[in-house]
Amino acid sequence: MTIKPKTAALIVAAGSGSRAGEGVPKQFRLIQGHPMITHSARALAAHQDIDLLVIVIGENQEEMAHAALEGVSVTAFIPGGQTRRESVFAGLEFLEQLGGVAKVLIHDAARPFLSGSVIDRLLEKLETTSGAVPALPVIDSLARSEDGATISQSENRDGLWRTQTPQAFAFKDILSAHRNWNDAHEATDDARMAMAEGFSVAMVPGDERLAKYTFPEDFTGKGGQDASMQSFRTGLGYDVHRLVAGEELWLCGIKIDHEKGLSGHSDADVALHALTDAILGAATLGDIGDHFPPSEPQWRGASSDQFLTHAVKLAMDKGYALVHVDVTIICEAPKIGPHKAAMQDQLSRILGIDRDNVSIKATTTERLGFTGRGEGIAAQAVATLHKGGDYAR
Repeated sequence: MTIKPKTAALIVAAGSGSRAGEGVPKQFRLIQGHPMITHSARALAAHQDIDLLVIVIGENQEEMAHAALEGVSVTAFIPGGQTRRESVFAGLEFLEQLGGVAKVLIHDAARPFLSGSVIDRLLEKLETTSGAVPALPVIDSLARSEDGATISQSENRDGLWRTQTPQAFAFKDILSAHRNWNDAHEATDDARMAMAEGFSVAMVPGDERLAKYTFPEDFTGKGGQDASMQSFRTGLGYDVHRLVAGEELWLCGIKIDHEKGLSGHSDADVALHALTDAILGAATLGDIGDHFPPSEPQWRGASSDQFLTHAVKLAMDKGYALVHVDVTIICEAPKIGPHKAAMQDQLSRILGIDRDNVSIKATTTERLGFTGRGEGIAAQAVATLHKGGDYAR
């Protein structure tokens, strides 16, 4: 049997982050209501092409890391070293012990707002090169100062680029670069080490939202990094499906035993359809029919969590974080109450947001209308998005 090569993601989060202030390592300081590391970890864990996620943490940080990443599918937490290079090397050696890793993305936790489109571009470029990094052109004028107070000379910015993370590599190549590194100076990033070993490193378009958080003002927005992150959007979704004999009943991704099921082109999960439309609406991305037309045969019988996952990814690619969802199921039967907890757990897993941010409610129409007569089930959903690029699946 052929074993599919794995793609791993490695987040370096072992630093003390003392320059950020507040006495808490900056990777665990709150940004948009969540620890900084949570944002990029969700993005990587949720990406369909990432198989493993390893977090490198510092001494005495295990409790904070587990709390910050509760609900995120993390392969392992491992201890880092005294420097960033040592921490990355520890992560690579751990992945080598796991075996089967062909590609790796190395990311700094201090860059929280990672979009799926950046990951896509890196992995696509990695098909034809040994390494790839996201990069942006330098647009500011550059100057050199010998004393930190006066300009001694101007510098030409032509050909200069700002590199970001994650940086993607063929696993065997970057592992070799780390094992053979003998420069007396600490490497500022892994691309430099790969190039020193003779490997080619390409650039892909970066993302301004991948700004690095370093100083206290970065967290308050005074440095401008949060200026584009204050936009909230709300979307409303509504859907109806007919109850018929001989069909399975799926609601919020949970199969429920009932004498009838919902009829539709897919699995007819009316709650997930309403929620998908709510997310698409909040991000002004159309509706579920635009992306998954019922006329297309590949969606016949499809699990509706595919639609929901796709909607979240599209919203994330526009820079939105999913903050909260509220779903109301309208029916006389079955009773929803006994299934609420399982529904919350399932939506939390699919969306990658805390269970406390998933609301499930149910009501009846007092036996009025088609739901009151047991002819169908309706659902409405509200989704709240926050501009900022946090992938919230």
